[in-house]
This record gives sequence, C-alpha cells and structure tokens, in this order.
Amino acid sequence: MADFDSSRLWPGLTREPEPSSCKTERLAPRLIRLSGRSRRGTGDEGFVAPASCWARKPLDGIGRALTWLGAMRQEDIWDHEAARRYDTPGTGMFAPEVLGPAVDRLAELAGDGRALEFAIGTGRVAVPLAQRGVPVTGIELSGPMIEQLRTKAGETAIPVIAGDMASTRAPGTYTLVYLVYNTISNLLTQSEQVACFGNAARHLTPGGRFVIELWVPELRKLPPGQQATVWTSEPGYIGLDTYDVLRQRVVSYHFTFGAGHQARLSRSPHRYIWPSELDLMAQLAGFELEARHADWAGAEFTAESRSHVSVYRLPAAS
Repeated sequence: MADFDSSRLWPGLTREPEPSSCKTERLAPRLIRLSGRSRRGTGDEGFVAPASCWARKPLDGIGRALTWLGAMRQEDIWDHEAARRYDTPGTGMFAPEVLGPAVDRLAELAGDGRALEFAIGTGRVAVPLAQRGVPVTGIELSGPMIEQLRTKAGETAIPVIAGDMASTRAPGTYTLVYLVYNTISNLLTQSEQVACFGNAARHLTPGGRFVIELWVPELRKLPPGQQATVWTSEPGYIGLDTYDVLRQRVVSYHFTFGAGHQARLSRSPHRYIWPSELDLMAQLAGFELEARHADWAGAEFTAESRSHVSVYRLPAAS
C-alpha cells in the first residue's frame, strides 16, 4: 500500500525521516461521541498510521485544512458507514444518564403539542420522545441516517422530511422545535445559522419554543500564538479542536488508539457560536430567550460552563 500523504490529514503535520515502516490503511468514517462531554459530528474519513510516524510542525496549515473540510457536503460526511456506526446503545450519548434528562425536558416543553426535530439523525432523541407520547416529526439531510432510523420506527410513527434544516419545511405546526448535540454548528456560515432560526420560527405556533443544545467555544484555553486545544485526553482517546478565529471555524479531531502503534483519526468542520451571538440570531427570528442552563437537568449556566441548553420562545398570541 502506498505511503500516506500527511498533508491530506492535517497540514502542518509531517512524517519523521523513517517512513519506510509507516504503512497506512484507509478506514471508513467513524463517529465518536463521549459521555460527559458533547462533541460534534463525524469525521469525513479515517486513517490508521503508526503513531511514531508523526512529528508536529507549527500549525500554519489550519486555514487550509478548514477550507478543504468546509468544502465537503454534510450529506457526504453522513454516509452509510457513519450511519451504521452512529448508534451506541446504552453508552456515550445513548447512556441513560445522558439521554434521559434530555427526553424528560423536551417532553415537558412539548406539553400536549407536536415536536419537530431538526437533524433527527437515527432517532436517538426522537424515538424515546415519541414513546413518551409526544408526536415527533423530523427533518434530516442524510438518506443513510433516515434509513437507520427506519429500523427503529416507521414513517407513520415518526415522519421524516429529507432536506436541509435551514430551509426545509415540514407539514403542519408545532409547539416545540429542537436541535440537539451541537448540530447547529454543522451549518458552516452565519447566514445558514440565522436561516435555521427563521425556519424554526416558521414551524411554531404562537408561544412555541425552539431549544438548542450547544457547546461553548473554548478560546480561553488557546495559548498565545497557538491554534489548537486538547479538550479531552483519556486512555485510548484524544480529542482536540483547531480554531480559525478570523472565520469563527473549528475542526474537531478525534484520535483513538489501543496498545499497538496504530491510531485512528476522524475529523469534522464546524462554525462555533457564542451564546450572545445565538441570542441575536434568535431575536432576528422573533424569539426571546426564556431559559439557559448548563445541561438538560437544569444546572446553572456560569462562565465556566462548557455547554448550554437554551430555550427560545415566540411571543404568545395577543
């Protein structure tokens, strides 16, 4: 197998001089989610390479990496392999302590009305929410993710409209629209993110709510002159983000490895949003911030919170 071109993985990373033993195997896309810390998206592709083959140079290629990744279409990222690997029943983002509070809170906010999930995916939240008696409809861009959802719930139980969450319309009106697990950051421009709020507003009845779960950008952790932060390091896994602060972009890198010399990489591009910017997007669509907490259980949101659940509400009918 041909030697691996490191510039395709991460500009600024190169092999050390002894590449003869550095053979690689291209892997299918893989989604990595961690319990206790929400992360975003799936990698566009994975590679296995001996860890000893890499040496770090200054990260002057981050902008090029962001440009390359940003050109990828979300429907290409969320392919059949990503959909197949997405569900991890009972662990990670499917763990009861992670999923349970989200479903409880969304069921409370939906009340006796209908709920619409943007980027419904494989139904991680929609399926248990529907089982609680809340009528759920979804919008989803990825055909393979919809196919995976259909192994759990039919079209009658959870209707899904194929399309972009920033513009696609679902039939009817709803008391609740929700967008969880940082997925709004998959929209890579401010205009798309603003349009997403407008699309939510179009689907809601007067007094309806739009709920977003999102991480807080960790730019305070960036040392002067550096463009990357390691946001988690544990046995067998390292997660890091590279920032382009000029364009407000981030690429998440997920490295998994075992006892051997090989490691797997997945990565995904995002546009990060500050809570205050999110609030302005909401105002432009006619929403007001009703509540913000650090998690689904209602913990206080503080300057140290790493994520938030924000509830926006349209004015009630006069």
